[in-house]
Amino acid sequence: MVSLKTEEDLVLYRKTGKIAAQILTRLIPEVKEGVSTYDIAKLAEKWIREDYDAIPSSIGQYDFKFALNSSINNVVCHGVPSKDEIFKNGDIVNLDVTVKKHGFIADTSRMYLVGECSEEAINLCKVTQECLYKGIEQVKPGNTLGDLGFYIHRHATRNSYSIVKDYCGHGIGREMHEEPQVLHYGKKRKGMKLERMVFTIEPMSIRVLRASSILAIIGLL
Repeated sequence: MVSLKTEEDLVLYRKTGKIAAQILTRLIPEVKEGVSTYDIAKLAEKWIREDYDAIPSSIGQYDFKFALNSSINNVVCHGVPSKDEIFKNGDIVNLDVTVKKHGFIADTSRMYLVGECSEEAINLCKVTQECLYKGIEQVKPGNTLGDLGFYIHRHATRNSYSIVKDYCGHGIGREMHEEPQVLHYGKKRKGMKLERMVFTIEPMSIRVLRASSILAIIGLL
């Protein structure tokens, strides 16, 4: 069952989502050659706890020990930080962070390019981010999950990429994973209609596998 949110819930949720977004933005200058994914994860945890008085909600989920996932190059998602995993020139990196505050969990990620990256890698990140924005454009009351999936998938294929179908976005709120599942392919006007709900959009494109995601909030006007 989908957990619909009240207007009061959405006000609090936006505050939580803003914290997660700020963590990812603050990490931009920290993702550089010679830094380990372990160091990045520990830095994010410190900020979340000390600067925002929030909870790094991924810690303890499925015995996970870090405040974020770090997925480098052909690791599509759910990469585990390590002291031995050091950023090097040309890497593309996805950092996926979750934060809990005000009773709600925010889940979002972004891509980072380390040093001089190949044209292919840069284009992959660019197109996948565009897929994300195509999905966000469909996030409005009355549209359907199929609308999101259709436009995401169409943009990927028009640019000679494929969408990873093994992973999807998901509802989120007081729990990390709630209904509905948010597929990144589909048919227009099909599937669940969008109401006052919160979910993630996480398109992943194939050549060198990579992911991009954002938190989406639906509020009926």
